Amino acid sequence: MGAKVIPVSNSKISLSQEQRALEILVRLKHLYPDATCSLSYATPVQLLVATILSAQCTDERVNKVTPALFSRFPDAASLANADLVELEDLVRSTGFYRNKAKNIKAACSMIVTNFGGEVPQQMELLLQLPGVARKTANVVLAHAYGINAGVTVDTHVMRLSQRLGLTEHSDPIRIERDLMQLLPQHDWENWSIRLIYHGRAVCKARSPLCEACQLAEVCPSRE
Repeated sequence: MGAKVIPVSNSKISLSQEQRALEILVRLKHLYPDATCSLSYATPVQLLVATILSAQCTDERVNKVTPALFSRFPDAASLANADLVELEDLVRSTGFYRNKAKNIKAACSMIVTNFGGEVPQQMELLLQLPGVARKTANVVLAHAYGINAGVTVDTHVMRLSQRLGLTEHSDPIRIERDLMQLLPQHDWENWSIRLIYHGRAVCKARSPLCEACQLAEVCPSRE
């Protein structure tokens, strides 16, 4: 999905940190009005699995792997009982496939044993699952259940939040806390998705396109 094109100003706007965060949010909504989770899934457990697979892997690659995976193992019970070697083979191309397959099988076993086969809807319970940290839990809660429990912090959100002067931290947990204080709760997840889109398209890690960035006016890192 591309951003809407709006004129880029050469001037800078002086704002407080909270004002800047809210102004960036408004601009991101305008730029990426239809931004949503790009992982393909039909159920909460499938979203959980897809999100685990997305670690250090593109969503595009994950979406190429999951149709065959979910056709063979569509739910928590089947994944919990899956042959580990077969599971590894199905997710091999996502990278770190042995660890991912082990965590998926173990997480689904716990879901079946402890939660009646349903992915829990509480952060503290999700964090008990193997392979699940706050990033994965936030994605699952927001998109499977409509619960904004926190702000998803991936590498794009981390990089852009630092460049935009919204945090001085490098630890994802601290960055998440900073963003939660600056943004309305109902916008926590759509903030992350839109910032990820912007990070991929414009504010890239090595060569940010500052001259074409619609956030440039409010970005303290702009040259």
